[in-house]
Amino acid sequence: MFRIRKIEDDIAPANREAIRQVVDIMRSQFPRITQADLDKLPRQLHDPFKYKYRSILFVAEDQYTHVKGFALLLHMTDLGICYLELLSAAPGRTGGGVGTALYERVREEAEWLKVLGIFFECKADVPKLVADPAELKVNQARMRFYERYGARPIINNDYATPVHSGDTNLYYLVVDGLGRAVSLPRERVRRIAAAILERKYGELFSKEHIVRIANSFTDDPVQLRAPRYYKRGKPEKVSGPRTGLRPIALVVNTGHAIHHVRERGYLEAPVRLSSILRELAKTKLFKRMQPRLYSEKYITAVHDKDYVAYLRRACTGMPANKTIYPEVFPIRNASRPPKSLALRAGYYCIDPFTPLSQNAYLAARGAVHCAMTAAKAMLDGHRLAYALVRPPGHHAERRAFGGFCYFNSAAVAAHYLSALGTVAVLDIDFHHGNGTENIFYERNDVLTLSIHGHPNFAYPHFSGFEDEVGVGAGVGFNVNYPLPEDTTPERYATTLERALKRIREFAPRYLVICLGLDTAKGDPTGSWTLSTSDFERNGEAIGALGLPTLVVQEGGYRTRTLGINARHFFEGLWRASSRVTEPMDDSSRTKRRA
Repeated sequence: MFRIRKIEDDIAPANREAIRQVVDIMRSQFPRITQADLDKLPRQLHDPFKYKYRSILFVAEDQYTHVKGFALLLHMTDLGICYLELLSAAPGRTGGGVGTALYERVREEAEWLKVLGIFFECKADVPKLVADPAELKVNQARMRFYERYGARPIINNDYATPVHSGDTNLYYLVVDGLGRAVSLPRERVRRIAAAILERKYGELFSKEHIVRIANSFTDDPVQLRAPRYYKRGKPEKVSGPRTGLRPIALVVNTGHAIHHVRERGYLEAPVRLSSILRELAKTKLFKRMQPRLYSEKYITAVHDKDYVAYLRRACTGMPANKTIYPEVFPIRNASRPPKSLALRAGYYCIDPFTPLSQNAYLAARGAVHCAMTAAKAMLDGHRLAYALVRPPGHHAERRAFGGFCYFNSAAVAAHYLSALGTVAVLDIDFHHGNGTENIFYERNDVLTLSIHGHPNFAYPHFSGFEDEVGVGAGVGFNVNYPLPEDTTPERYATTLERALKRIREFAPRYLVICLGLDTAKGDPTGSWTLSTSDFERNGEAIGALGLPTLVVQEGGYRTRTLGINARHFFEGLWRASSRVTEPMDDSSRTKRRA
């Protein structure tokens, strides 16, 4: 089993490690490759302007992040094409479907980019150009693979001619029209051929040679070689290029109902999720996925280990159908917590109304499983993913629970994603995301933003002020938008646009949304009046960013409208995301994030 991950820079540690493994594969699989070409790969990803193309690396990784194969795609925006520079499985991995999966992912990317087609070089597969029978057989198998997708060499030109006397490495220029019957005007193909030769081989080929090869394309439009390996009928059926978004990956915390506090006034009830699911079922936007189980190490990456251990022990040791509420909140001698687990609850809690029960830990852990599964689904190609979970998590700090929250599922997922690229976390719950702020307050690789009721009147009261901007390396990477009690939908929309502008400036690789639906009219925990149309408009505004987006469910307690508002939010998110192919040009990603 493997997943395919897209890499566009060498910033994140996980990306650098994947690039290192790719270089090892290149060295093993391409014996004639020079050290200069090996050294060039990270520079290509780091500085697209130097080479006149944007490099996109796809790696096929197993669960241990071992790279099993890779494809390097060059997006030449000035020519409106993609160029497939390299595609290779790791040594000993041929025949395992790695090459097929990588090439189909490359075709999907090219379709998203709306290019003319994918151009690439493929070794000649005819006896008169290849004397070695073994090499000829390999070349024919390679061309047969590409012809399955409709890719064919351009004929009647001198591209596959020796540069120097005795050269035997002769290549055709091949084009894959992505399933379309494309017309290739001669002058455009000449420009494409010249650009490929100049950008790929400028140090080896003279300008005169490049011009001569480009001018050798004389047909107008240029002609493709007739199929040789699939002459009868249609080519073998394969996965075609993606013409739109994949369905939203939906991961539901199915075991959440074990955490059900049956006490008067306790609003965080199981019916919240069922009311949302009923409405989502009316759309065809979602693909349900079963949550996978993840180690506790993902939780302790953002939460204090002693806190996590306490929560596990306290909940496991409680009788069924019993709840305890914090009673003692230490403000001194914090280093001497009470021995009683019940009394120690206040040592790890921020309020007196979030209870511990036998299943609180298990339900919260299940929510983390869902958020992580949804994050993984996003990495596997779903541009949008939704972790529909309870209990919520955004009030859970590094070493404290509260606000019905025990583990910060969104923060766990955001931290995981941050190893693969920068992340923005936008909290649109009515209440300030104090937990997420607390966890990332000193970091500059995760931008945290929260739009919420002003702490002067809204929970948690002690955080969410505008002057909380981060500390140390995190200064400027925490942004709060506290709004008044009587905020109108129009003012909310204006504030949301300010937050989205800040996200665009940061230019993250991934976006995590803490979705609170308690901003709706009539919610028992909020005072604002957002309607279904407002939720749809807000979802559309967020989707217009065009970022891979993970949505994690937080608050929202008016069950009559909860599901309807959720459905409209996702309809807006989906509609805008479907219109956007590339969220931001890479020039924005090279700007200093400040």
